[in-house]
Amino acid sequence: MPTQEEKRKAVERILSQNILVRPEMLSKIENEAVIKKVLGLPEKFSEEDLKQIFFSAPGRLEIVRSYKEEARKRTAEDFTAHFNARYGKLKEILQKKQELQDAMSIKRVASKSEREKVCIIGMIYEKSLTKNKNIMFTLEDPTGQINVVVSKNKPDVFKMAEDCVRDEVIGLAGVSGKNIIFADSIVYPEIPATNELKKGPAEEYAVFTGDQHIGSRHFLHESFGNFIKWINQELGSDEQREIAKKVKYVFLVGDLVDGIGIYPTQYNDLEIKDIEDQYSKLIEAIKQIPNHISIIICAGNHDALRLIEPQPPLYSDYAKGLFEMPNVYMVSNPAVVNMGASENFKGFNVLLYHGASFHFYSENVESIRAQGGVKRADLIMKFLLQRRHLAPEHTSATYVPIPDSDPLLIDIVPDFFVTGHIHRSMVSSYRNITMLNCSCWIGMTDFQEKVGLIPEPARAIAVNLQTRETKVMRF
Repeated sequence: MPTQEEKRKAVERILSQNILVRPEMLSKIENEAVIKKVLGLPEKFSEEDLKQIFFSAPGRLEIVRSYKEEARKRTAEDFTAHFNARYGKLKEILQKKQELQDAMSIKRVASKSEREKVCIIGMIYEKSLTKNKNIMFTLEDPTGQINVVVSKNKPDVFKMAEDCVRDEVIGLAGVSGKNIIFADSIVYPEIPATNELKKGPAEEYAVFTGDQHIGSRHFLHESFGNFIKWINQELGSDEQREIAKKVKYVFLVGDLVDGIGIYPTQYNDLEIKDIEDQYSKLIEAIKQIPNHISIIICAGNHDALRLIEPQPPLYSDYAKGLFEMPNVYMVSNPAVVNMGASENFKGFNVLLYHGASFHFYSENVESIRAQGGVKRADLIMKFLLQRRHLAPEHTSATYVPIPDSDPLLIDIVPDFFVTGHIHRSMVSSYRNITMLNCSCWIGMTDFQEKVGLIPEPARAIAVNLQTRETKVMRF
């Protein structure tokens, strides 16, 4: 049996030679001698020893949730089942909150003839302003509907009600009347206040970026080339090269290429007018990233996929070269992956979402609109975490109605919430969740200016997984 020192040296050999063999691949390799020969390991290393070595090496990644489903016809019943599944999961989350443990069904509350204190969990069917400038909700659950009045004389509750949108699920406490409730408090599904701030056992880095838009004539070739040089430790100060040396993960959060026909005048903005050629250029760039780094890729609205969410992983038809790279993980949009797990550390859960719903909430949630709108990714991401859903209102994103689940639910509390789409770099935190909105690698286009997107290009966010400190690298 090998000693711990021999195992440690084996791990160092893996890293120094840029060898990447995923743990799950070991089961597919019949001849252990081949592995031992490649790594220069003595015969006494057993299969179990090999697994321990690969599991302990930095760069370990597990796909926790990535959407896959066979195409089939959708019906109206699918939408009903989809919303019921969403309501059921969010109800479970809300019922764990102390103030909602005695929540009643809407049917039971509506049957009460006397005024008394009640609490319910419901989905917002409609929202309006009364002639007295109070907010009126119609809430529903599987048993029925009821009206709720939120008085402007209760400013804290009224402010929460102002930001509520249709189709989100909330808890509510108040006093019942005849088929009505006068609200005293509103409860969001929310992230638990006790959410742990996890820190990894080793100093290693994850780098987050996206929105390359390769193929656009506005693509910043030199800047992205500098990013590739930096990650190969060929560019930057001593400190910056030391960070590059310790990078174990690179996340690319959608819009890898500029695509074809995405907006009316796009053809005039294209440098590469063939989608396969765009992906070929992307693959050339990705292949230059050292192969001991795990690369995690999800799609965006410019990629050659359907726009309906959840978007599946990129198709191999256009990006075959990426599928042939052993260190590339293709996931859906959205997806959850776990990085950095080891025997004594459960790793970090990373929620990836390109961000198609962001424009809707920047324009339709008053508190976000008033504080900067689409420029405030931190406010939008906080809003979505509080609702535990990436697109709670029906019209905020085009989605697939899946009868037994809702892939846009945030039912797994992430350690990192990573988005893109709006081309601005942002680092923030909410209840120990590191929120990152990634920059882009494209300059200002006429279309971006028209829709109010002011890019902050050529930046990547590096996170020290041991300290959770972030650095925005400018290229």
